[in-house]
Amino acid sequence: MLGLGIIGWIVLGGLAGWIGSKIMGTDAQQGILLNIVVGVAGGLIGGLLVGLFGVDVAGRGLIFSFLTCLFGALILLFVVKTVMARRTHR
Repeated sequence: MLGLGIIGWIVLGGLAGWIGSKIMGTDAQQGILLNIVVGVAGGLIGGLLVGLFGVDVAGRGLIFSFLTCLFGALILLFVVKTVMARRTHR
C-alpha cells in the first residue's frame, strides 16, 4: 500500500471505510470524512494483523491492500460498535 501515495490511501481508505460501514450497519452515522478515517485506520490495523503472519501487504497488489483495509475497518467498526453498545446499556 505504500506505493499508492497519500491520495491513493485516502481513496482506498474511503472506499474500505464506506463498504465496512455498510456491512456493519453504521453508514447512517458516518460521513465521508469518518469513512476515510475508518478505512485508513483499518488499513493500519489490517496491515499490522496480516503482518503478524509474515504477509507483505505492499507487495501483494491493490486488491489485497483494499481487502486488508476492509478487514481492518470491519474490526475497528466492530470494536467501536461493541464499546458504544456497552456504554448505552449502563
